[in-house]
Amino acid sequence: MSKVKIVITGKVQGVGFRYNTLMIAKNLGVYGRVWNNPDGTVSIQAQSDDQTLFNFQKRIREGNHWIRVNYLDVEPDNFEDFHDFKIIN
Repeated sequence: MSKVKIVITGKVQGVGFRYNTLMIAKNLGVYGRVWNNPDGTVSIQAQSDDQTLFNFQKRIREGNHWIRVNYLDVEPDNFEDFHDFKIIN
């Protein structure tokens, strides 16, 4: 099981990005958390196998007609295991 922290920049607040991320995570079986940051970015802590995390990041990058992802900063992370995926405030 791999764990990463992802910080996303772009048009990602106020456009349903966190909910979209939740749906992608549930569809792929990724566990973790997603939240807005005060600087306008969004952070994600995600855990799954390497291939699933790759697919998760690919799907997040795609966005939709409201969401525009400019950049994903992905780094390995160490956090306690999650058993679900949630939006936190």
